[in-house]
Amino acid sequence: MPDPFAGSEWTPDPPRPVAPTAAIMAGRLRGRRVLIGLPGHGWRGDLRADEKVVQGSRTYVPVMPEAEWYRAEAEQTEVFAPLVPVERVWVEELGMAAISAPGDVVSRLVSLDEPPRRNPVAALDAPALTGRRVVQLLEDGGERRDLRAVTELHTSDDGDICARVTTELDWYRWGWSGKTPSTLEVPVHLLWVE
Repeated sequence: MPDPFAGSEWTPDPPRPVAPTAAIMAGRLRGRRVLIGLPGHGWRGDLRADEKVVQGSRTYVPVMPEAEWYRAEAEQTEVFAPLVPVERVWVEELGMAAISAPGDVVSRLVSLDEPPRRNPVAALDAPALTGRRVVQLLEDGGERRDLRAVTELHTSDDGDICARVTTELDWYRWGWSGKTPSTLEVPVHLLWVE
């Protein structure tokens, strides 16, 4: 009996997309990636949250840049975190399934009422990688997140197309201490931009 997969390249399913959820509906927030903003005006990302704080009748979320979050966690120090009204905070959740990227401009239009869902892009199709958040697909079908690309695509010593990645903690530590991060070379077919 002939092999039905002979001659075809198996490719893993893309990683799950980022689907923002209103923080008011989220449970624990400590350490979670968040977006802040105001519907109709815009959104800011690369932030981390701490647990909600109630002052009087208002609920706030302490929010800080990721670099400060990682430094505070690594060095066990406290950092200043502005309090953002909970209705202006959205938590980056992982969606159920990726949707293929639309091709025309009209199908890419989004509502300004909430942050848009972000579908992953194959590293091979991304215009640039260095510094971007990336997802490594694992051979068992899992995903490894909280990574940053430290190189563009290149050819490995084995002749494979790949990119080097590091953990976000090492990425940010590189910025505040100058310590070169340890990296991992990931084949391009297992690497996606978040």
